[in-house]
Amino acid sequence: MNVVHTMPPDRQDVSTGLGRLTPPVRGRLEQAAPLGAQTWFGVGGAAELLLRPADAEDLSAFLAALPPELPVTTIGKASNLIIRDGGLPGVVIRLARGFGEVAVEPDGIVCGGACLDMTVAEHAAGAGLRGLEFLAGIPGSIGGAVAMNAGAYGAEITDVLDWAEIVNREGQFLRLAVEALGFGYRRSSLPEGAVVVRVRLRGEPADPAVPRARIAAIRAAREASQPTRARTGGSTFRNPDPSQTASKAWQLIDEAGCRGLRLGGAQVSEKHCNFLLNTGNASAADIEALGEEVRRRVADGSGIQLAWEIKRIGIPANAGAAA
Repeated sequence: MNVVHTMPPDRQDVSTGLGRLTPPVRGRLEQAAPLGAQTWFGVGGAAELLLRPADAEDLSAFLAALPPELPVTTIGKASNLIIRDGGLPGVVIRLARGFGEVAVEPDGIVCGGACLDMTVAEHAAGAGLRGLEFLAGIPGSIGGAVAMNAGAYGAEITDVLDWAEIVNREGQFLRLAVEALGFGYRRSSLPEGAVVVRVRLRGEPADPAVPRARIAAIRAAREASQPTRARTGGSTFRNPDPSQTASKAWQLIDEAGCRGLRLGGAQVSEKHCNFLLNTGNASAADIEALGEEVRRRVADGSGIQLAWEIKRIGIPANAGAAA
């Protein structure tokens, strides 16, 4: 890995390759940065460049000056993500401490895009706000939750979001109301290349014991039904549209005989078969190929085409390194 060098005052930049085309930052910019260990699956290649901006102003200035032809990818806590073994070309953005603030208001929470969903749920409960407890059942960060309209336990982001502040690919700050985000099932219409830097979520005043009890129940339910201590990426496939079938994705997978199915170092969880696992030595290719085999078997048995919920990005290993 090529190590970044320090530039006064507190600036870091990459001096070779793609780094020559990138503007300086106050945060950290790293070349050939391994990403696998940062994902929940623990697999995947390197980022051609990895940017951890110091704050929203740093991010805005960087994107405004970045040549428009360079690809930009934002990753959150990489919980619902497969990064392919050949890595990610261009610039990968990962928000860090400068985007982790949480401010409690009488009827809501304002928080940074890097905040963990669980952390936001706990802050809301501690402040006597209910309605955000479902976030305790979603692994990942708030920025990613907005990008995919994450949901669990009967609620989703669109139900509680007032607005999201973004920095778009041109470096502009925008505040978008929930109506402007085009939310659907596990999707939003965020502008291409936009980064969610701050959001406001609504809550209702309540006795703190009420949301705390709900969070405890959600944690217990997850522990009992999901492989929470394994290397996994959360729910692999979306539940089919009810007009197609009343069955959930896990039921179709189970009926297709895929519970416990293995491919290389990847396995379908025996505890909850809509979860794929890295048993210890899987590659990203193993996990993705296992998912495709599950989709094939479900389609052959039921006629239902399961859609991936886990996002798969990057270059397959056999495609070679990024140019």
